[in-house]
Formats: sequence, C-alpha cells, structure tokens
Amino acid sequence: MAEVLVLGAGVMGSAFCIPLCDSGCRVRLVGTHLDESIISELKATGRHPKLGIPLPSQVVPFTHDELGSALTRDVELVVLGVSSAGVGWAAQRLAQDIDHPVRVLMLTKGLAISMDGGLGILPDQVRANLEEAGHDGVEVGAVGGPCIAGELAVRRHSGVVIGFQKPDALQLVRSLFDTPYYHHHGTTDLVGLEACAALKNFFAIAVGAAWENGEPMNNPSALLFNQALLEIGILVEYMGGRRESVHDLAGTGDLYVTCQAGRNTRMGRLLGRGLCYREAKAIHMPDDTVEGAELALSVGPIVEGLISDGRLPATQLPLTRSLIESICRNAQLRIPWDEF
Repeated sequence: MAEVLVLGAGVMGSAFCIPLCDSGCRVRLVGTHLDESIISELKATGRHPKLGIPLPSQVVPFTHDELGSALTRDVELVVLGVSSAGVGWAAQRLAQDIDHPVRVLMLTKGLAISMDGGLGILPDQVRANLEEAGHDGVEVGAVGGPCIAGELAVRRHSGVVIGFQKPDALQLVRSLFDTPYYHHHGTTDLVGLEACAALKNFFAIAVGAAWENGEPMNNPSALLFNQALLEIGILVEYMGGRRESVHDLAGTGDLYVTCQAGRNTRMGRLLGRGLCYREAKAIHMPDDTVEGAELALSVGPIVEGLISDGRLPATQLPLTRSLIESICRNAQLRIPWDEF
C-alpha cells in the first residue's frame, strides 16, 4: 500500500485524497497555517468542513508543524495542494524535511518568472528551490484538467492529465490511481500542461464578461472562448510547450469547466458590467482569491515586456493585452472584437 503525503488541506488537496484512498493508498493530509480549523475538525470528527463530507478513514490529518513527523521515509509521493502564493513556503518546508528520494505532484496552478526573465512554470520553481537546498534529482510533475473539487469529492467522473518530464516518473505516479471515476492520461509536455492550467483562469475572466442583464450572451462567449484558445496556444508555444496540449483536457477541457462558474467567471461578469478591477474586488469579492487576476498581476508586466521587445506577437494577443490593461492598470475592460 503506497504512502502519499498531501500538503494543503483546502478543498482541492482534500478532495484529491479520495481517489488516492479509493486506489488503495494511505494519505497523510498536512494543513498549512491557514488550515488549522480544517485539521482540527478532521482530527475531531473526520469531516471536512468546506467539502461537507467525511474523508476516508485512510486519511490521517496533521497540522503544519507536524510536517516533519508526517514526511517519513516510506512516503513515495508528495502532493502540493497549496495556493500559488504558498508555493514558496511549501518548497521551503519540504526542503527542510525531505530526507529521501521522493516525487512531487502539483495541484497548484500558476506561472513563474523564468531564469531569463520570461515566463516559467511552478514545477520548475519548486525543483530549483529544492536543488538549492541540496535535494538534487527531485522529480516534480503536475495535474491539469477540468476537475472541480466538490465534484471529485463525491466521485463524479473526472478526466485529468498527469504530467512529468520523465516517462518513468509519469508511469509510477499514474499507477497510484485506479478508480472507475478518476480518468487520467499522461503527458511529458509538462510546460504545455502547466501553462494551460494557469492561463485558463486568466482567460475565463474574459469569457465571463459576456453577460447582459444577468444572462450569458452565448454568441459573444463562444467567440471569446475561441480567441482565448488561440492566444493560449501562442503563449504555450513561446514557453516551449506543445500546441496540441491546448486542445486537450488541460486546455480546452479546463477552460470550458472554468467558464461555467467560479470566481474567475464572477469577476468577468463584474468587469463586463463596467466596473474596474479594484472596485469589483473590494466591493463584491473582498475575501475571494481570483486566480486569473492574481496571475495577471504577477506576470502581466512580464508579458507586456515580452510583447514590447518582440518576443511575443502583439497583433496575435489582443485579448491578453486587454485583460492585462484592465486588471493591472484598473481600466475598464475593453473587448477588442475587431482584432480577433
């Protein structure tokens, strides 16, 4: 029976424990300092307060200060389910406590700044942080695709892509999942997988803006959805990923499900009503993390720099430029229809 450690007890990290347990794994669920109430309730009742269900008996909860005791030498896989803002903290904590070869699988979505000042992926950032601490050869992969935590938690059919650069690591991690509802295939295009997984949140804001009088406008939404995929393809290829990854679960599939509901779409509706980003966030979504907006704020200036120096084609990224302008400069969202 495989031993897996999941770091991050939010809804996705905790929901991810369920297919692992159903596949025969034992899971140590370690919360961050933000998950203390969740871990307390799991220890007391076994019930996850945000998912509203009990987790399987194979899940053992730990607080963040118990990570060292949970990360024993029999752990084969560490799953990172922290927020993108918590990736640096998680990598630092793992670097302190890892004392044996282990593979890392990331649920976290986001982009990073690469060594050359361009766009990079979070698995590379985590790997670099671990190598700086002396942990050479740690293999870091990721999961992408249309998988909503609440639906996974009740075992609805879900399709994902698991990515590692090395085929043997990919095969080993995929072998840990064997359920009738968690469908997965693999890819070695880790860059394409991660870029799609992050960018879909960003572009879902634009698709969500196509609302009028409280109802979605289907024709404009479809046009925005198509333009989003075209621009994701350009950005993926620039980063070194494969365009075919865009037309798979991590790209088209995940963008579709993200556009149906959620925080990015809600922000898009607010921007579509004419509100500026800071006003919309402060008044209507003050306690919500809007992943697509956070991505724009963190790497938007990098993208603009890549466009200005010609490394990215300005004329082929009109929606990207408009979204960055709206979020980073707090301007009203302008949809450049004639540039599509």
